[in-house]
Amino acid sequence: MSVKHVDGKKSAKQVFLYALSTCPWCKKTKALLNDLGVSYDYIDVDLLVGDEQNKVVSDIEAVNPQGGFPTLVINKTEVIVGYKPEEITAVLS
Repeated sequence: MSVKHVDGKKSAKQVFLYALSTCPWCKKTKALLNDLGVSYDYIDVDLLVGDEQNKVVSDIEAVNPQGGFPTLVINKTEVIVGYKPEEITAVLS
């Protein structure tokens, strides 16, 4: 799987971002995480193919039944769907 890691100064929480490489809201979410100095992993789902993409889509639907992007998962328990800078900042600051 093509999971990418971004190092940040803050790594107290496990942060995983499901994104699309062409999605402007996904790009804004990545920029916000970078600005906040958060360590996170992400995957651009649209760059996957075949069974790998199907598996990741199933993983997303398990936490976000609508399947929208970006989908941000924090500590495997909290999910933020869409670009919500205030909510993201409150949870990760």
